[in-house]
Amino acid sequence: MDFRFLSHRVKSIILDPEKTWEAIHYENRPVNFVRGSFFFPLIILVAISAFLGSILFTNTGVSEAYSVLLGIKYFVLLCLVLYGTSFILNEITSYLGLGRNSAFSFKLVVYSSAPFLLCQIVSRLFESFIFVNVLALYGLYIFWTGIVKMLNPPEKKRMLLLVTTTVVFIVLLIGGNWVLTQIMDKIYFTFFS
Repeated sequence: MDFRFLSHRVKSIILDPEKTWEAIHYENRPVNFVRGSFFFPLIILVAISAFLGSILFTNTGVSEAYSVLLGIKYFVLLCLVLYGTSFILNEITSYLGLGRNSAFSFKLVVYSSAPFLLCQIVSRLFESFIFVNVLALYGLYIFWTGIVKMLNPPEKKRMLLLVTTTVVFIVLLIGGNWVLTQIMDKIYFTFFS
């Protein structure tokens, strides 16, 4: 893991997304590097935040195992949502005649989700700060600039890509959260309560 890369990339993608997308395009880093130095560190921070928030502030009447399961749930949920969204984005770009590039789709989804993941770190740790998740909408602008800089599709296709990817992300997040909550509750009440 390259923590210097992580902090620099998070700061640059939020403060100057247009310039950062150009750098992403020209640096051509492999997906494994992005996964190991950006994707997994942020998701692990969200999982740790969910664990700590549950054990320190909201875990009343349940054992510590619930907090561990909650951290695992958020790790799995975010992996499923981001991988699923990038897979479907890759299929959409192929369908729209914009080419098929799974590495680009993965980078576009992961870097655009940086504001969402940062908001999740705060709101999972301090449940009363849930309002901070509104700031995650900035990821839509980052996604938009990424589409423009990397693909440069016609205007109609830009909006279609933005809307469909956002809907896919939300559906996967809500559906995945519901399914994983059911599984987590079943595991907890079967083995730990």
